[in-house]
Amino acid sequence: MPQAEGAEGPADEVQDKAADKAGNKTGHRARLRKRLLGGGAEALADHEVLEYLLMTAIPRKDTKPLAHDLIRRFGSLAGVLNADADALAKHPGMGETSAAAMKIVALAARRLARSEVAQKPVLGSWQALIDYLHIDMAHLTVERVRVLYLNSKNMLIHDEHVGDGSIDEAAIHPREVIRRALDLGSTALILVHNHPSGSPEPSRADIQITNKIAEAGRLLGIVVHDHVIIGTSGHVSLKAKGLI
Repeated sequence: MPQAEGAEGPADEVQDKAADKAGNKTGHRARLRKRLLGGGAEALADHEVLEYLLMTAIPRKDTKPLAHDLIRRFGSLAGVLNADADALAKHPGMGETSAAAMKIVALAARRLARSEVAQKPVLGSWQALIDYLHIDMAHLTVERVRVLYLNSKNMLIHDEHVGDGSIDEAAIHPREVIRRALDLGSTALILVHNHPSGSPEPSRADIQITNKIAEAGRLLGIVVHDHVIIGTSGHVSLKAKGLI
C-alpha cells in the first residue's frame, strides 16, 4: 500500500530510533525532516542544513555540534560547502564520507545554476549568470580567469578557464582571447574573474586588460559585453561602472 503523504516510513523510524538512542532529543530528526519537506527556502537555518546533511553520512550520531563547529571554522554554510575536500575530511568528527556529502551538494548547486545559464540568452538572464558565477567562484582561494563565449543570440557556447593568477597580459593575452572567439564562431564574450580578497572592486590592471581585449575585438567584430569581477561580498560589472 502506498505510504500516505507526510507519514514516516519504516526506514525513517529506524533511523530516528537509532539517533534517539545515540542521545539526540526524541523526534528531532523527524521534525527537521518535516520542516524541510513542508517548508520553503528558509525552512531550515544554515546550521540545520549542515546537520541534516551530516545525518545522512553519520546516521547514529548527534550532528548538531559538528554542524556548528564547521560553520565556526569555515565562516558560513557556503564556506563549508566550498571548502577543500581534504580539509573537510580531516576536520575532527568528519572523514571522507561526510566530506563527500558536503561536496555533492556543492556540485549539484553548480550544475543547477549552470543549467539556468545555458538555456537562456545570457544578457536576458543576467541574475542567473551572476548567481552561477558567485556559486562557482566566490569562495575560490586563487584568482581565476574565465571567458564566456557567446553566439549571435547571446547564448553561452563555451565557458573557458583561461588560467589562474592575476589578470594581466602575462595571464591573459588579448589576441588569444579574440582568436579563440573566431575559432568557436563566437560574436561576443564576457570576461570573468574573482578576487580571493573578497572585494570585487576592479584594479587598474583589470580595467586596462579589459579595454585592450575590447579594442582587439572591435577590429574583428567581436563584442566584449562586460567584465564581471566576483568577490565574497558581491560582484562588480565594469560595464555598469562605465569602465568599458
